[in-house]
Amino acid sequence: MGLFGDLKGQNPDLNCFKTGADRPELYLPLLKGKTIAVVTNQTGLLKDKSFLVDFLVKNNIEVKTIFAPEHGFRGDADAGEHVKNGVDTKTGIPVVSLYGDNKKPKPEQLKGIDVVLFDIQDVGVRFYTYISTLTYVMEAGAENGVDIIVLDRPNPHDGYIDGPVMKDRWKTFVGMHNVPVVYGLTIGEYGKMVNGEKWLKNGVQAKYTLIPMLNYHKKQRYGVSDKPSPNLPNDIAIKLYPSLCFFEGTQVSVGRGTKFPFQIYGSPWTKNMPYQFTPRPQPGAKDPFLNGQLCFGENLSDYSGDLRELNLEWLIKAYKNYKNPKQEFFLKNLFFDKLAGSDELRKQITAGKSSVEIKSSWKKELEDYQKIRVKYLLYED
Repeated sequence: MGLFGDLKGQNPDLNCFKTGADRPELYLPLLKGKTIAVVTNQTGLLKDKSFLVDFLVKNNIEVKTIFAPEHGFRGDADAGEHVKNGVDTKTGIPVVSLYGDNKKPKPEQLKGIDVVLFDIQDVGVRFYTYISTLTYVMEAGAENGVDIIVLDRPNPHDGYIDGPVMKDRWKTFVGMHNVPVVYGLTIGEYGKMVNGEKWLKNGVQAKYTLIPMLNYHKKQRYGVSDKPSPNLPNDIAIKLYPSLCFFEGTQVSVGRGTKFPFQIYGSPWTKNMPYQFTPRPQPGAKDPFLNGQLCFGENLSDYSGDLRELNLEWLIKAYKNYKNPKQEFFLKNLFFDKLAGSDELRKQITAGKSSVEIKSSWKKELEDYQKIRVKYLLYED
């Protein structure tokens, strides 16, 4: 069953499962008579595939502004691409980008706003930037007296935690908090944790309301409304993403510019590996890494394992097979360390540590994080 498939009939609970967006009886009363801004993108869909913003306008809710995260309002911008401001052609509502130079809503952008409504499908991985956008929105809300309401959605990597925990020195937009790579919370629970632990700037706290899902279980896997970003096109890509995204800090392609983004990996300098592909420009990857170069690697597009843990074997295998005297495996800008949350993982790989040895080094910090996580669990774990 694909991630975007209909899960009805497989499990009795799924027949009455609802996202936060599909529970308007809980949030429309909180919006009546208020001026609101909506933080959303192409994943902000109701069960009938209608768009959240259109639904709100139809119900006479005054939407003054749409804030768009990385990849834009319609979700078609490349990773890291500067997203322009504009106007939604269907509703005429101004669209303000929360990516690029303006990651946090400015006081003038929140002037006259009573409530910011947040509805985005996340993937439950620390370096996926939607949780950073939520953090900045909550911070701006707290500083400007604007209420925050989050419509919760499933986390495709819920029910387990794994990976190294972020260290303060490496905090960036691809990792703002001391959490592991896979943190095991829905985006709504994550916001509760950020607020409750006083992780917003200067310890401020937002007036935060979470609209929970109905009949959600953390170990169950649910369909998502739409692909969260251009290069996570299906359930296998989303499943492999926490393990393969580390390659973004190396001389290895993860298949951007092919039909299998985040389902294959390879480089021109791993010639001993069996699978071959050549990245080329296409929608969602206008200038892909290693554009036009023949890459040798591995095809995981039919990977059938459950994968409720990080798999470091692919990374270690590529490192051992990499032969390029002119360039090191890890990028000089140390983006790998920002993704990993410290320089420890890179040093462990270069020292020849095994996957088992590396993962055992995470045990204590994962136990410490679990003590924080458990305080904010809203759903059956």
